[in-house]
Amino acid sequence: MVHGLDSRPITEGFPFHEPEGGKKINSVLIWLGQQPFVLTRQQRLRLRRNPARTARRAIPTKPGLAVWLGLLLIGSGVLAMADPPDRAAVFAGRVEKAYSAAKTRLDAHPEDAEAAWQFGRACFDMADLPCPDARREKFANEGIAACRALIERQPDSAAGHYYLGMDLAELARTKSLGALKIVRQMETEFTAVIKLDAKLDYGGADRNLGLLYRDAPGWPLSIGSKTSALQHMLNADSLAPSYPENHLNLIESYLKWGDKDAARQEFKTLKEQWPAAKKELLGEYWESSWADWEQRRKDCESKLGEARSQ
Repeated sequence: MVHGLDSRPITEGFPFHEPEGGKKINSVLIWLGQQPFVLTRQQRLRLRRNPARTARRAIPTKPGLAVWLGLLLIGSGVLAMADPPDRAAVFAGRVEKAYSAAKTRLDAHPEDAEAAWQFGRACFDMADLPCPDARREKFANEGIAACRALIERQPDSAAGHYYLGMDLAELARTKSLGALKIVRQMETEFTAVIKLDAKLDYGGADRNLGLLYRDAPGWPLSIGSKTSALQHMLNADSLAPSYPENHLNLIESYLKWGDKDAARQEFKTLKEQWPAAKKELLGEYWESSWADWEQRRKDCESKLGEARSQ
């Protein structure tokens, strides 16, 4: 058993709700917990093989929630949901321990800039775990408050703006129509980070903006733009060329846009950079990321017909 986006279980007996009338359609309506999503028939077939990954590509049916096609890719929560129970429990334990330590440090040193943004990061990690919306909102708001207090004291804090944007993303996950307004705030914060320290978190601001522009609804509903998405993803790739996430985002995006030639070229670059990344990104902190990257690489290989060489 794995868990859906709101931590309610999805089992083999998971119900699909199809329109009445028996007409042949190209997509179906399903429920993840209490939230309706639209899946293509191809995604429906994949649901049992990899439910969590399929779920994050589904289209939320409530107005405004489509922004989560991009926002849900920003954290590691989907990976935690897809992990075996023991691995997910270990990961959650590490996150909770880090949050407690960060909170203790900030309580003891409320004016410490590093303590503030590290607490903002810890709040994001806590909110990104599978949990009810009320709990996610609580941690997101704690991180938002800490980062805003830091920015008020130090407007040029890149880390403050960055983790404010990340915590806003988690807050938006708890909203419906209200998420659209928060998306604009996220865009502002990540844009500020690019001006202050574009290399932060391996080009994290450009990476997040790329996903946001790729998957958010376009004008007039929101800020979605293929041109902006591609530019920011390329920026992130150039800022941190050995970081697998940046390459994978580009490959997945090219495939989404039907450009297999560009996807193959980027996949070639990913394979070249893979050994260096394996040597650089070591330790338990990176375990969950590598599990995610390995699976996504396999998925890309399958779609591109590539043979695994490394």
